[in-house]
Amino acid sequence: MTATAEPTRTSATEDTSRRARWLALYVLCLGDLMIVLDQSIVNVALPSIRDDLGFSQSSLAWVVNAYLLTFGGFLLLSGRLGDLLGNKRVFLGGTIFFVAASIACGLAPSSGLLIVGRAVQGLGGAAVSAVALSLIMGLFSEGAERAKAMGVFGFVMSGGGAVGVLLGGVLTGLFSWHWIFLVNVPIGVAVLLAARTLLPADDVEPGSAKLDVPGAVLVTGALMLAVYGIVGGNEFGWTSGRTLGLLGVSAVLFAVFVGWEARAAAPLVPLRVFRLRNLTVSQIVGILWAAAMFAWFFLAALYLQDVLGYEALEVGLAFVPTSLVMMFCSLQLSDRLVMRFGIRPPLVVGLGLAGISLALFAMAPVEGSFVVHVLPSMVLLGIGAGIAFNPVLLAAMGDVEPHESGLASGVVNTAFMMGGALGLAVLVAVSDHRRASLLDSGASQVSALNGGLHVAFAVGAVAALGAAAIGGLFLRPKPMDMTEGGPVSAH
Repeated sequence: MTATAEPTRTSATEDTSRRARWLALYVLCLGDLMIVLDQSIVNVALPSIRDDLGFSQSSLAWVVNAYLLTFGGFLLLSGRLGDLLGNKRVFLGGTIFFVAASIACGLAPSSGLLIVGRAVQGLGGAAVSAVALSLIMGLFSEGAERAKAMGVFGFVMSGGGAVGVLLGGVLTGLFSWHWIFLVNVPIGVAVLLAARTLLPADDVEPGSAKLDVPGAVLVTGALMLAVYGIVGGNEFGWTSGRTLGLLGVSAVLFAVFVGWEARAAAPLVPLRVFRLRNLTVSQIVGILWAAAMFAWFFLAALYLQDVLGYEALEVGLAFVPTSLVMMFCSLQLSDRLVMRFGIRPPLVVGLGLAGISLALFAMAPVEGSFVVHVLPSMVLLGIGAGIAFNPVLLAAMGDVEPHESGLASGVVNTAFMMGGALGLAVLVAVSDHRRASLLDSGASQVSALNGGLHVAFAVGAVAALGAAAIGGLFLRPKPMDMTEGGPVSAH
C-alpha cells in the first residue's frame, strides 16, 4: 500500500505546485496588463479630457508624457530594487502606488492634478513592470512550461496596446474618460490580494546589499531627460536648443554613469551584463520593435479617426481583430513554434509579418474600406506580434543569472520603453513634415494627413523588418531543454 500511495501523494503535490505557479502567473499578467493598458488607453480619451479639464492643445500631451517620463526613468532602478529588496515586495509596493494614483487621476478636478497623478502612476508602473518578468522566470524553470508562460506574458505585453485602444474607446464612448483610470481600482485591489497569497516569498534579506545611490541618481536622471527631450522633440523642433540641450545633458549623464559603474564596488548595473550577446541583441531588436508597435497603435487610431471619420467607440472596436488574433497566437501557437523550431525562426517570421502589416497601412487610401484596407493589416500584426514577442523575451532573459533577473528585466523594459517613445516621436515628426509639405503643394487636409501617415507607416515597416534581420543574424540563443517534444536547438 505504501509503495503505491507515495507516488500518488507526490503527483498530487506536483499538481498543486503547478496550479499555484500558473495562478501566480495570471496575477502577474493581470498586474502588468494594468500598466500596459495605461500607455495606450488614454489616447482615445484625450479629446474628452481636453474639453472637460480645459487643457490647451500643447499641455494635453502631458497627460501621456508625465506617465512616460517617470515610467521610463525609474525602470532600471526598480529592477535593481527587486534584486536587492525582493521582487514580491517591489511588485506589491508598485501596485499600491498605481492604484492610489489611478484614483487620483479618475477624480482629478483640474489639469494639474491629473498630470501629477499620471506621474505617480508611472512610478508604480515602473516598479510592477520591472519585476514581473523576473518573477515569471523564477516561477517557471522548466523549458516547455517557461515557453508557455512567456507566451501568456508576451500577449499581455504586446496585446495590451490593442486592448487599451479598445477599452479606452468603449469606456469613453459608453461612460466618461474618468473610467479609463477608475477601472484600475478593482483590478488593482484584486491583484494585491491575490499576489500576497500566490507569489513566492522573497528569498533576499533587506539590507543584505547596498543600493548604488550615485548610479541610481545618474541613470534615472539620464533616462528622464532623454524621455523629456524625445517627447518634446516634435513640439519644439529636433534641432532646437531645448531638444539638443536635453539630449546632450542626458548623454553626458549616461557617460558619467558608465564611468561610475565601471569603478563602483556594488554597481547598480554591472557592465558585464552587456557582454551577454543575447541580452544586448534583444535590446536592439526590442527598441526597433517597440518603435514600430507604438507607432502602429497610435497612427492606426489616427487614420481611423481623422481620415475615415470613426468615433471613439468605433476605433476601439476596430482593434478587436488584432486583439483576438494576437491572443490566439500568443497563447496557443507561440510556445509550440519555439519548442519546434527554436527562438530565431518564429522571431524573424513574426517581425516580418508585422513589417508587412505596417507596409499595407502605408498604402491605405483616403476613402479606405475597413475590410479591404484595414482588416488585413490588423490580422497580420496580430499574428506577427503574437508569434514574435515570446522569443524576444526568452532570448533576452535566457543568459541571465537568477540573482540579476530583476536587473535584466529592467534593462529589457527600458529598451522597449525608450524605443517606443523615440519611435513614436520620430514617426510623428516624419508624418507632420510630409503633411506640411503636401499642404504647401495644395493637397486637402485629409489627403495631406493621409500622405503623412503613409510615410510614417513605411518608416515603421522598415524598423520592424530591421528588427527581424538583426534578430535572425545576431541572436545565438542557448538550446532549451524541453521535456515535451525533446530539446529545441538554437536555430
